[in-house]
Amino acid sequence: MNLNDTPSSERAHIGIFGLTNVGKSSLINALTGQKTAIVSEVQGTTTDPVSKSMELLPAGPVVITDTAGLDDTGTLAEERISQTRRILNQSDLALIVTDGPSLTKCENDLLESVKKLSIPYILVQNKCDEGSSSAGGAADSIQVSALTGHNINRLKDLIAARLNSSRSDKKLVADLIKPGDLIVLVVPIDKAAPKGRLILPQQMTIREILDAGAIAVTLKEDCLDSYLKSCPQKPAMVITDSQAFEKVSRLTPDDIPLTSFSILMARYKGFLEQSIQAVKKLNSITPADKILISEGCTHHRQCGDIGSQKIPAWLKEKLGFMPQIEFSSGIQFTDNPSKYALIIHCGGCMLNEREMQARSRLCKQASVPMTNYGILISALHGILDRAIKPLS
Repeated sequence: MNLNDTPSSERAHIGIFGLTNVGKSSLINALTGQKTAIVSEVQGTTTDPVSKSMELLPAGPVVITDTAGLDDTGTLAEERISQTRRILNQSDLALIVTDGPSLTKCENDLLESVKKLSIPYILVQNKCDEGSSSAGGAADSIQVSALTGHNINRLKDLIAARLNSSRSDKKLVADLIKPGDLIVLVVPIDKAAPKGRLILPQQMTIREILDAGAIAVTLKEDCLDSYLKSCPQKPAMVITDSQAFEKVSRLTPDDIPLTSFSILMARYKGFLEQSIQAVKKLNSITPADKILISEGCTHHRQCGDIGSQKIPAWLKEKLGFMPQIEFSSGIQFTDNPSKYALIIHCGGCMLNEREMQARSRLCKQASVPMTNYGILISALHGILDRAIKPLS
């Protein structure tokens, strides 16, 4: 990915859903203007989700995903349909594709699922000729032909309107600061740090600080003490990588607000309060309990990795024993959260808000507490109240 590209987690996610052979793959090809997906008369040609990141004018940066048919009856049909429903959980907009004027039972069931999840949607009746008009004139439906291009531009306009009407204007940090504020960012550079770049939450924070007309100073934790002692302007806030929370808290005077990138991400993704409540579970964890540590990205775990090494070590120090810990990463979360006493999730910077909300909802339904790296680490070091105070 080009470093100037909009990351996938910050793009609007558009999922294309429907039965086999209604023209879902043809539609994504028509929308993207290229052969993104294989088109064939053979039923079940699309077996795995096919995604394309692009600028879909006038909608802006999006990820469009073609999915397997919900009536797939192939050898791996159950797994394919499960993947399709996973894409549904990520979707900011669902395009429900049909090839007829009325919906089948399966299509109606899909529509009900979309409504239950409060996902904006458009009913797209494909394989219609130039003489067709919007189905019933409804604002949430349109007739198109992916083959001839009929109404494809109108569909793009409708997609943009739906995304704009549902898009939130939440900020990561900009609403917590004012022009001229000095914000100090503490970024450890260790073996686990990506070579030659900053991680996404750090990039996003710097950009929002600049957009707000404030001043961003970025340094390593070893430089913090000398900088604070020599700095002519009192910082309005210090934001640290969570793994350096304890040291940064000791070095930062109590009258300077302090929080972490991970805690800001929990707020940004909409599960801050859930994370704060969930961390109370630490007081009742037993050696028989299982804990899941989950990361939204997939990377090679190195010495000093925060998820697989540092957090387990801090948990052992806090609890007095090493709990039973399992790990997940990337798109693999858990279908059965009830087997765990506590789930500890990363900030979710590589997952869009819909996906994080789906994971949060799954845990709530199972009555399993799910907390966040930053919230957990600040609690383990006895500084949770300080870490969340700047967000109040």
